[in-house]
Amino acid sequence: MPGLLRRARAALLVYFGIFGLIDGVWLARIPAVKQHLRLSDALLGVALLAAPAGLVVVAAFADRLIDRLGSARPTAAGAVAISALPIALGLAGSMAVLMAVLLVYGMAGGMTDVAINAQAVRVERGYRRPIINSFHACFSFGGLLGALLGGLFAWADIGPAATFAAIGVPLAVVAVLARRRLLHGPEASDAAAPRVPAPEGPGHAAADRRRHGHDAPGKGQGAVGWIRAVSQATAVGRVTVAARVRAAARRHAVALRIAALGLLALCSLLGEGAAGSWSAVYLRDNLGTSAAFAALGYAAFSVTMAAGRLTGDRLAARFGPGLLVSGCGVVAALGLAGALISRNPALSLVGFALFGAGLSSTFPQLLSTAGNIQTSRSGTGIARVAGAGYLGLLAGPVLIGSFAGLLGLRLALGIPVILMGLIAVGGRAVVGPRRARGRAPGR
Repeated sequence: MPGLLRRARAALLVYFGIFGLIDGVWLARIPAVKQHLRLSDALLGVALLAAPAGLVVVAAFADRLIDRLGSARPTAAGAVAISALPIALGLAGSMAVLMAVLLVYGMAGGMTDVAINAQAVRVERGYRRPIINSFHACFSFGGLLGALLGGLFAWADIGPAATFAAIGVPLAVVAVLARRRLLHGPEASDAAAPRVPAPEGPGHAAADRRRHGHDAPGKGQGAVGWIRAVSQATAVGRVTVAARVRAAARRHAVALRIAALGLLALCSLLGEGAAGSWSAVYLRDNLGTSAAFAALGYAAFSVTMAAGRLTGDRLAARFGPGLLVSGCGVVAALGLAGALISRNPALSLVGFALFGAGLSSTFPQLLSTAGNIQTSRSGTGIARVAGAGYLGLLAGPVLIGSFAGLLGLRLALGIPVILMGLIAVGGRAVVGPRRARGRAPGR
């Protein structure tokens, strides 16, 4: 088993890297696609909404597919799909075609995201210590590498379709080759929802005897037998009702906890979306920096997020995931607030870097916690929490833009500051205390 876990961990690092690399290449080549289709900024913004919309849609049924197929096959198939689909994005001849392909690309990405995190939680559970942040760090560094590669292809004046083909086809081959190293089979560690136990005890035994015609009341027992039978049947009924009430209470508690995790995920990815869409705009328009300096805002955010994920597993093991999430919320809130309060571009850049460091471990820890909640279907917790996060990613830039038109961008970016405060307050209570440590297999 230790060997299987090590191979699965190595394969997951590859898959997370593929996922991030393709995403980075796509983001770097969006301007070329925009120019090819001659889209305005407004039309491009509308078209780009199709991808996160696909993410939200697929989260509604991803758990059913994972419950039926396991997480390994959707992970491998999704990685192949997201490697190949960008070629169609580069070949799109109209905005309608672009949006259709983006919708499918978003759905493939959403399925891959849920499946790959379900597989990551399964491997992490086998290691019996936090390792999920290392996978997300690989995604982040893959994104940075993809952005660099996309920039190199753009500098060489190579079209977006050729770029996606040159990078995506080899990655699709790697995804196919790595599939055998994943943990296959059903997600057996995701236990079924609590069921009402069959009544046991003397009352149940007496009822069973009566069903088979033995020891029936009234046959040689008289009134005493009838009274005893009624008493036993009443006791069995009370046990059954109490069991049903406890099972319903457990299901309700699980649903509430998943909803709370989803709310924190929404806050986290709304913050990521705000940084991606508005950090450069804020530095350029509000602080009057050059376009080159403004681009450093999101770069600083991305680098510290990737670096923070490298240390997230050790911090989760030492302090517990709940305290880590709350602490990350504090750092993210202070970082973004500092970026908005300061009028100095360099200090604002530091603030965006702290914002990225604070958000680095929140979403991975929320997914890890959701994946370890026992539900009726494998992957339900991850699918629900990820879906809520995607909703924040979808709505965040639009929400910030709407409030920016009314209040100005500085005050509008105060919304993520408040949401980071919510993560700081609710993280420890929702995510939970320190996990029990165990010795990692094979170590």
